[in-house]
Amino acid sequence: MVFTSPLKSNSKKIMLLGSGELGREVAIEAQRLGIEVVAVDRYENAPAHLVAHRSYTIDMKNRGQILEVIEREKPDYILPEIEAINIDALLEVEDRGFTVIPNAKAVHKTMNRKNIRQFASEDLGLPTSRYFFVKTFEELKNSANEIGFPVVIKPVMSSSGHGQSIARSSDDLEKSWELAKEARGDASELIVEEFIKFDYEITLLTARNGSETIFCEPIGHIQEDGDYIFSWQPMEMSEVAKAKSEEIAKKITDGLGGRGLFGVELFIKGDEVYFSEVSPRPHDTGMVTMITQSQSEFALHIRAVLGLPLDYIFYGSGVSGAFKTKQESFTPSIDVPDSTFSKNSIFRVFGKPEAHNDRRMGVVLVFDEVQKGLEQAKDLILKIK
Repeated sequence: MVFTSPLKSNSKKIMLLGSGELGREVAIEAQRLGIEVVAVDRYENAPAHLVAHRSYTIDMKNRGQILEVIEREKPDYILPEIEAINIDALLEVEDRGFTVIPNAKAVHKTMNRKNIRQFASEDLGLPTSRYFFVKTFEELKNSANEIGFPVVIKPVMSSSGHGQSIARSSDDLEKSWELAKEARGDASELIVEEFIKFDYEITLLTARNGSETIFCEPIGHIQEDGDYIFSWQPMEMSEVAKAKSEEIAKKITDGLGGRGLFGVELFIKGDEVYFSEVSPRPHDTGMVTMITQSQSEFALHIRAVLGLPLDYIFYGSGVSGAFKTKQESFTPSIDVPDSTFSKNSIFRVFGKPEAHNDRRMGVVLVFDEVQKGLEQAKDLILKIK
């Protein structure tokens, strides 16, 4: 492959639509290959804005604003990094000849839980939990009673688990309804899912470069209210379950098509595997790969986009832990003990311009055997203020 220098007439250029902490790492990896990076988000000084060659602040739901910035910059590759984007704009620019990663139809399917669940279950025949889609509280009650408690309730479109809850009885339904309706994203319709009594859940990072598909070691994780708190790699699982996970991940990513890295979320019960969700971009639980692999999920994403080989070395087990602030501040600060920066642990600051209660502001990374690493990560997170 021929590489170029940024800010030249012949520069290879990517545009990030969404510039949070994951987009920031994608931008850094792209710049390591001389790629010019344009970062776009709904607020100023987003994490990827701080490391990009140029940045824009626009309404990500506004079709006209997205079209304008794409036509102005004319990127070689458009990388949607969040769900809340005007999909009509992406479909239109793809028709005009721009390359959307992995492709505009895949982004459309995955940004909405209704689209992707129906595609996975009804079109591809993948095993999933039972589910209904509802628009009214009465439909919610009827669906929950039909499935049987407990049930999982989510907006059809939200980010980072916002609006997700478990209703363990009919008494919880009103609270779950209100929580889902208050979530950012599309809460006009909700998905009500059977609560599978799974043993554990994993993220299987799956990368496609147009000629091959590779899988990273499975990632286990702990969530609170649908939001990632800790993740570790590898997740110990049977060879049968791992093979089934890879088979499902390949089917869903082949079905979506295109190039790039996908975060495939799966429920595991014994040797049985159920499809949950898929993100056509790096996954927050995959931040652990920054310490476990020679090529992190962000580096693999860029390699896959460019059609480069996807070989990498798995160094060994590790853990990541999200730091969520308790501050409300326009001048945020994070007090990190020096001991966090040790021979096997580090802390990454995302550089978000404002702090809000429970906002993710950084991540601890620990290189160690999973159980020891998890204990160390939990201890370190407690000491950060």
